[in-house]
This record gives sequence, C-alpha cells and structure tokens, in this order.
Amino acid sequence: MEYVSRVPRSPLDGLIDDLYYLDGTAPYARLTLPPAPMALLIVNLGAPFHIRSGSDSETAEYADGCVVTTPTRAWDFGYPPRTRSVGVHFKPWGLAPFLPMPAAELCDRPVTVEQVWGRSAITELRDRLATADGPYEMLTLLEEEMMRRLCETAGLGLVRHTSSVIAATSGAVPVGDLTVATGVSSTHLAKRFKELIGVTPKRLARTHRFATTLLTIDPVEPVDWGELAAGAGYFDQAHFGHEFQAFTGLTPTRYLEVRRQFLREHPGHALDGWSLPAD
Repeated sequence: MEYVSRVPRSPLDGLIDDLYYLDGTAPYARLTLPPAPMALLIVNLGAPFHIRSGSDSETAEYADGCVVTTPTRAWDFGYPPRTRSVGVHFKPWGLAPFLPMPAAELCDRPVTVEQVWGRSAITELRDRLATADGPYEMLTLLEEEMMRRLCETAGLGLVRHTSSVIAATSGAVPVGDLTVATGVSSTHLAKRFKELIGVTPKRLARTHRFATTLLTIDPVEPVDWGELAAGAGYFDQAHFGHEFQAFTGLTPTRYLEVRRQFLREHPGHALDGWSLPAD
C-alpha cells in the first residue's frame, strides 16, 4: 500500500496536521479506528467504502468520500478490495472553517462530502484528482481546494488556544483552569467547542489523555497495565479499563492481542499504529 503525506502551507498548517494520499490493498477488509483528537475528510477515488460509527449504528456506504468530526467512540472502516483516496487529517478545531453546519451535528455521524460541499463541487474535485499526474500533484490540488474553501469562523481563536492547552497537557488540565485562563464561562466555552469541534472541552481532554496513553503502548513488549494507568493519571486500573472499553470496545488485553495480530500479519504496514483489525 502506498501512503504519501505532507503538511500544507500557511495558514492551513494551523488547521491541518497533514494531507495524504492512500492507494493499494488494505490489510483487512474491516479496520477499527479508536477515537483520536482530530477530524478527517476523505475524498474517495475508488470503489465505495463502508463506515459504522459505533456498535449501535448501521453500516453506511460512502462513494464520494466522508467527513468525520472528532469522534467519541471507535468506528469501523470497511475497505473495498483496492482503495484509492486523498484526505485531510485536521487538528480538532481545523474542520470548522470548512463546514456549513455546527460540528456537533456530525458528532459520531459521518456524512458524505456531497452533504457538506454539494454534488457538483465534489464531482468536479474528484474528476480533477483522478486525472492528476501522481500523488504529489493530487495533494497540491487538494491543498488548493482547501485554501479556496477556507472561511472566517467566529470563536476559532478561543477554541484553538484552549484546545492547544489541552493537547500540551495530554488532557490533564482541569476544565476549571481553562475557563479561568480564557476569562469566559464554562457554558460559553462548552458551546463554542460543540459548535467548532463537536465535543466539550472535557470530552476532548478525555480523548487526548486516552490517545496519548494508547500511543505509549509498545505491543511487542509486556505491558504493566497498572503502571500504565497510574502514569496516565487514571484513578486506578479499573477506571482505566472502563475508559478503554468505552473508547475502543475492547478490553486492554484484547486490544494488545489485536495489535500483535496486525504486527504478525502485516509487519511495517502503513496503517499500523492506530487502526486495528475489526474484532
């Protein structure tokens, strides 16, 4: 599988972590993605893929691509036999300037790109991408499209600054400290976060803490779950286990088994490190 990514130019780099190109055969027909403190846009250039955004939701088909705001639970991604797409990994607040609706309306409800930008716009963009000369030209075209669609967004500075503080502390900062530092009420801050990110500051902090903890796990080595939980600031191992189940649908032990399965069957794969074979 070919994976190419790069950071966009300013001012997009303040909203976007990277633009990427993906082409090839997925390691599994279905992958599970634990929640991460980011939003995602995929422009699909191959056969339709399928998404289920939680155990209590139905699987939906996405032909033109999808838009996903910061999730609160794991979601399943079903690949066709061969996949080809370009996409954008946004910072938590980064998607808001490109949305015509509040991010809260899309929380754990992925939508097609057509629903966000309209049919004619996504059709034209897909046609241009499909005739581009390789992944680097495709990423340039995608960057130009994002620059063209960039809009002023009320409250973005407040949410960006506060989210950056949350990220810098790996989610450990008390929400009360955030309101004191910003000089706004907790109600106002939560409202802005819901509008621009889709979740409250408290929920974003939980996601940051969990994602940071998950990325410290080396599946090759033995894991002391009690020590890991304590180091991440969880009240105790039971609290950590409950949080783990809530975010991934897996127990910590089962998660480790699935990660090790991925490593055994697809060593060095471009998608290893976050996504998992669907359990």
